[in-house]
Amino acid sequence: MKSQIENILIKVRKREITPEQALVRLRDFPYQDLDFAKVDHNRELRKGFPEVIYGQGKTDAQILGIARQIVRRGGNLLVTRVGPETARKLKATFKKLEHNAAARAAFLKQKAAEPGKGLIAILTAGTSDIPVAEEARITCDLMGNETDCIYDVGVAGLHRLLGEYDRLRRARVIVVAAGMEGALPSVVGGLVSVPVIAVPTSVGYGASFKGLSALLAMLNSCPGGVAVVNIDNGFGAGTLASVINHL
Repeated sequence: MKSQIENILIKVRKREITPEQALVRLRDFPYQDLDFAKVDHNRELRKGFPEVIYGQGKTDAQILGIARQIVRRGGNLLVTRVGPETARKLKATFKKLEHNAAARAAFLKQKAAEPGKGLIAILTAGTSDIPVAEEARITCDLMGNETDCIYDVGVAGLHRLLGEYDRLRRARVIVVAAGMEGALPSVVGGLVSVPVIAVPTSVGYGASFKGLSALLAMLNSCPGGVAVVNIDNGFGAGTLASVINHL
């Protein structure tokens, strides 16, 4: 987005286009009104990444309408919480689009993002937490970060986590997705000196209250340096990890 604005200004300076023509090209800044959505094209300039489409609750036509405008301007596209049918329709429009069924995420990488400073490790307590972790991984990858996924290392078999200690030590930021009692982020937080982002998942039996028990456990974490995002919010965890990794 910044480069697009710069190119327009350079063309005006070189008298390749008139100020009036530049105004026409800039008319969708800082957002484009599609009636059902106001597409925030200025977000990439502010945040370093284009607006991400949260698919749940939107119609396929609405998702496609927003996606077309983001892609048309050369931005990387990320649509979260989409099912296979919506993904097929997106794929029909954007041939190079990829769909991760586990993460329920569709994405199209059109350009490389500014690289992060280090490695982001993404852990899960169990295999059932992988969909949330995959949403975080895709988000981190699209935002220019190197990731290392370490899955199924929960506290039911703590030796599995300790066996990956060297990989943990290489990370600059760590994302931990866990359901059930949500204990894994606290254990990891006590082992490392880097920020840990805890993601409670809705995995667990009845008294887990669809992730609420894990959320409360993580909010009450004893080790310092553990932050918590909302239940099943892999995107939020990946975004926060990326921000930290780009500092």
